[in-house]
Amino acid sequence: MADPAGWTKGGWDWLDGVSPAEVVPAGDPAPSFARCFAGPDGARVLATLKAMTLERTLGPDASDAALRDLEGQRRLVALILALAARGQGA
Repeated sequence: MADPAGWTKGGWDWLDGVSPAEVVPAGDPAPSFARCFAGPDGARVLATLKAMTLERTLGPDASDAALRDLEGQRRLVALILALAARGQGA
């Protein structure tokens, strides 16, 4: 059966020699996030964001609004981390 995409190589061989610019769709923000948070300053910012959100817990007396607010912050930091990792090819 012929490959509908026109590839003649099998398996993952077709990726050999393909530049990241060809694999990453135009307009994808992941490479920008990776560049933004690369280096020691970016690592410091990410560590601070993680400490403020992902590594923070609220006490049993926290209101529903406080819990929802923290979860929204956690979601945003998790999204930033995921985009930065994807932009690095992780």
